[in-house]
Amino acid sequence: MTNPRVRSRVWILFLVPAALFLVALVVGRYGSGVGHALSALFGSSDDAGILRSLILRVRLPRALAALVVGANLAVSGAVFQGLFRNPLVDARILGVSSGAAFGASLALLVSGSAFAVQTSAFALALVAIAVVLVVGWRLGATPLVLLLVGIAVSALFDALLGLVKYTADPLSKLPSITYWLLGGLGGSRWSNLVPLLVLSAIGLGFLLLVRWRLNLLTLGDAEAASLGVRVRPLRAAVVIAASILVAASVSMAGMIGWIGLVVPHVARAWVGPDHARLIPASAALGAAVLLALDTLARTAMANEIPLGILTGLLGVPAFLILLVGFLKSRGEAR
Repeated sequence: MTNPRVRSRVWILFLVPAALFLVALVVGRYGSGVGHALSALFGSSDDAGILRSLILRVRLPRALAALVVGANLAVSGAVFQGLFRNPLVDARILGVSSGAAFGASLALLVSGSAFAVQTSAFALALVAIAVVLVVGWRLGATPLVLLLVGIAVSALFDALLGLVKYTADPLSKLPSITYWLLGGLGGSRWSNLVPLLVLSAIGLGFLLLVRWRLNLLTLGDAEAASLGVRVRPLRAAVVIAASILVAASVSMAGMIGWIGLVVPHVARAWVGPDHARLIPASAALGAAVLLALDTLARTAMANEIPLGILTGLLGVPAFLILLVGFLKSRGEAR
């Protein structure tokens, strides 16, 4: 039976991104302020029409993208940490992010169009996870095997990415590749948001449906099989669903680290390890964190700060704080 206190905590986590979503719509360099933004949305003056267009065409799709990408990365990190029974695993562990980065850099090298970049990044991310699953399945598809194959595939695509950067024109192509790899949501528009929403609905929907069985997979293969779980097919399906979330997010926002590593630990400390609560809590908290960081990224300075830089600056100290707390709980740190 669910603890009422834990249930209330989950609902609180869902209220936070909702409030931040409203803030993201009204905060900006042009016409900032809640009253000004509301009058723009419901007013009829020429100035209000300009601000209304800015909110509906730029800020709204960007805020939605931040919510979805943050939720995707946090949920995939929580799922991988439980699936591989490793607290240091995050959304990038199986080479999906590296494959997407190589695909995006290849598209930037050849054409540079936003559609080509997003499509190529997603396609190469799927290639990466396909290689991991095919090789891992032939070797037993145990968590350790998938983890090691994922590390190898990630290293391979990192090397291919380095080759692309080496051959890119340092005056025209290389800066765009480097900027994309830093991560950001500045290119979020309704046209490229639809694929993200569809793929995220599929991945998150499946993981929510099997969230109770994920608890069984964390017990070990023998224990899960004795409880009636078809371990290898379920593990493969969960890996595919979580990898789709990562692939869709990276192809949209570039390389954004630490969300998939730190946020699940915070959510786990808040609502417990049960995936029935952990997945919704991770989604809400990840959405709130990335939306807050994206709002900060586009308003803190004259030039937009890449999200990968912000997540690194905040993620590292957050991870160290969590690490110290974990070691203290085990009596291994002062």
